[in-house]
Amino acid sequence: MTQNNKQQAVIYCRISDKGQTGLGSQEHRCRQYAEAKEYEVAAVFHDKVTGEGDFMKRQAMVELLNFLDDNPQTNFVVIFDDLRRFARDTVFHLILRDEMKKRGAIRECLNYTFDDSIEGEFSETIHAAAGQLERKVIARQNRQKKIARMEAGYFAFSRPPIGYRYTKARGSNSKVLVRDEPYASIIADVLEGFASGRYASQAEVARHLEAHPRFPKHNGKVPVQKVTRLLTQPLYAAYISSEAYGVSIRDAQHEGLISKATFQKIQDRIAGRANAPARKDLNRDFPLRGAVRCSECGNHLTASWPRGKYKSYAYYLCQKKGCSQYGKSIPRAKIEGEFETVLKSLQPSKGFIKATVAAFRIYWSTRVSQDKENAAAIKTEIARADAQIDKLVNRIVEATNDRAIGALENKIGELEQRKLVLAEQAAKTDAPQPDFNESLELPLRFLANPYNIWLSGVFELKRLVIKLVFSEPLQYARESGYRTPKTAIAFSALGGNSGSFLPDLQNGALRGIYIEHSFR
Repeated sequence: MTQNNKQQAVIYCRISDKGQTGLGSQEHRCRQYAEAKEYEVAAVFHDKVTGEGDFMKRQAMVELLNFLDDNPQTNFVVIFDDLRRFARDTVFHLILRDEMKKRGAIRECLNYTFDDSIEGEFSETIHAAAGQLERKVIARQNRQKKIARMEAGYFAFSRPPIGYRYTKARGSNSKVLVRDEPYASIIADVLEGFASGRYASQAEVARHLEAHPRFPKHNGKVPVQKVTRLLTQPLYAAYISSEAYGVSIRDAQHEGLISKATFQKIQDRIAGRANAPARKDLNRDFPLRGAVRCSECGNHLTASWPRGKYKSYAYYLCQKKGCSQYGKSIPRAKIEGEFETVLKSLQPSKGFIKATVAAFRIYWSTRVSQDKENAAAIKTEIARADAQIDKLVNRIVEATNDRAIGALENKIGELEQRKLVLAEQAAKTDAPQPDFNESLELPLRFLANPYNIWLSGVFELKRLVIKLVFSEPLQYARESGYRTPKTAIAFSALGGNSGSFLPDLQNGALRGIYIEHSFR
């Protein structure tokens, strides 16, 4: 080629992982090579993916082949830094070599000389096979390392789930998971809420996260599929498992966002009867929507913002056809104002509070004794699970049917998971007991004045007040207002004599219902 008619060349660079570096140094060496050969570089193609041996899975390689197709009149030299950048699978290497030949491309490598002779093709095939062997050996080693790390209780993948981040362990270069705030607290809250029934469905969880200003969203949305992944992620309960790598569920070394018992409640809810999704039109402007019924027909009141001549107005109304109140609007200020009056009336006397504290103290002493008995029972159940596992292992050794072996392995996995939950419960019973007064403070603050919590203005807290204070939806008449509401057991006692309430609470069954429901 003459000085004014240089040989045209393209450069191809590749790394196998986006987190790696080296594309710049590869390009630099290839440009030096081209300059020494007096080639003119027409284009450079960078790939940041391995492609698992298949060059058609590499975007830049596909673009390179398309570039050659778009310039059929030119026979380009394709420059590689290393033969392993070309292909690391024998079959795909040979196919790619033929694709280059079809397009008239000349392959040149900085550390390998291509030769089209029979001996040269044989040598190239051997080198390609060596590259494939190296790739597979590295993949096997990486897999073995991941399995070993997971079996030791550590997360072994590059990207931890939202709510966690990596940090270096003390005295070691290995990485461990730690909470990543504020996401960890946000996720812990929704997981606890779903387990307890505070969120009626996964769709309701999604809408809560969409409304949260600090939770990451895509175009302002949180898909329900993402919520499902959050709810079924065992890492959040300090579990490690991987079906793909054959690692059964086990205790993890990192701190969980929720307890194992809470995680099990979530899985039970997901696997059980599907809950009807929360109303998509549950507007945050109307906290009483779905909580108040028409006194005439019993239908839930709906709500809307009808447009007037100059502005919109907020109304609740009954939309049951045939009802005498059908379509008759109730101003939001009126119905919610009267609701606040009802809440204000639900404030216990000082005598009632004293009775509650006395009853709770009795219950507290009883629970301490029960915890000791439960701890012994849990240890017995763990021993029983160990014995069952030993029997199942012996049956696996004797079994020859693959389906039977699979069923036995699944049963062992369930027992191992049950043991982890029991171990967590045992650790809680052995932990120091919380202070009586501190434990009682928050429930008493709510019991003493739910109206103050309603005044916070937070939509979720308002809905929580409705759920905890009233055992059934309220009945409302346009003319006369609210009918006598049915309140939860704690508030049902407020209308009676506070002094006579204490003996009732000391009844075991009633006391258990009251304390567990009101103070949990």
